[in-house]
Amino acid sequence: MAVLGVDGWRGRWVGALLDGRSVRLLDLADATAVLAVPDVEVVGIDMPIGLSDDGARACDRSAKARLGKAGSSVFPAPVRAVLAAQDYAEARVLSVRATGGTSLSAQAWQLVRSIRALDEALGEPPAEHVVEVHPELAFRALDPGLTDAKVTARGMARRLAALCGVMDVDAALLDAPPRVPAVDALDACAAAWSARRIADGTAECLGDGATDARGRPMRICW
Repeated sequence: MAVLGVDGWRGRWVGALLDGRSVRLLDLADATAVLAVPDVEVVGIDMPIGLSDDGARACDRSAKARLGKAGSSVFPAPVRAVLAAQDYAEARVLSVRATGGTSLSAQAWQLVRSIRALDEALGEPPAEHVVEVHPELAFRALDPGLTDAKVTARGMARRLAALCGVMDVDAALLDAPPRVPAVDALDACAAAWSARRIADGTAECLGDGATDARGRPMRICW
């Protein structure tokens, strides 16, 4: 059965539907559309799922440490209380109150709408086939020597070469939906590779085994 990798893209989502080596890129309007893709065994999504009530998640700290200089690509997930915020100022107040002093970065605030939408779409009980992933962890597993940023020509070329070893990514890019950025398309494909490893039982995961208030694991897999 196919798996789906998903990366956020300007309020929408880029999906990579992987079946064997064949991969097809999708332009998905919202989290509900992501979960509605049929006949998918695992969804690997580059977005926080399990959310702490009172501080940093162990999986975020571990991911930053593992990625070294590329750890800046890991934005600490907001605490759950922030999902109720109407604007950035309120989000910062809620974060400081919940954590005992830690505010919310502007970058993390930009993700809150998507995190909230995904949290609502997942519903109850937790959807076990939807798993949080991080593309850079996947790319480092595929190419341990990778150090160039994904926005550079060399960085993009190395990520493309790494993916070509596990899927027919060239064909997928040639048939990509209009306006889908190359960086997000490659990240979705890396998420799909992680989803395949999760489905096969060969994935690695970071986290301390904790679950959040809604019973969702606070972990990142690849």
